[in-house]
Amino acid sequence: MKIAYDEATKGMLADEGGPFGAVIVKDNEIIATAHNEVLKSNDPTAHAEVNAIRRASQKLGSFDLSDYVLYTTCMPCPMCLGAIFWARIGTVYYGATDEDAARGGFDDHRFYEMMRGENQDLELNQLDHQESAKLFDQWLEKNDRQLY
Repeated sequence: MKIAYDEATKGMLADEGGPFGAVIVKDNEIIATAHNEVLKSNDPTAHAEVNAIRRASQKLGSFDLSDYVLYTTCMPCPMCLGAIFWARIGTVYYGATDEDAARGGFDDHRFYEMMRGENQDLELNQLDHQESAKLFDQWLEKNDRQLY
């Protein structure tokens, strides 16, 4: 956790992003470290957890991190939780809460409210269902498809 904290501090003091750091570990070996780089990259997805997952996956040559542990300085936001689920990470240790992040001016708490159906400000509309659904038919016809 100290390494995640140091990553958060490093990124924050370099004005690369908010106070968030993450580390991916297996068997006490550090696989990847990262901090928030949203400001540095102008990429709203460049959160510490996502960056660490990207680095670990690239280093390992695999998107399946099911045997790995993630340490992060704050409860993961919904986007990061999605990335954690997709990476199949089974254990996450976090420090600060989404309320702490909200106190720091970050939207995590509001996003959790939106997921519960509160304070909705997103218009989500379905369009071209039949054409888009055909992509999955094509996918199922591929003999070399890999599921993740």
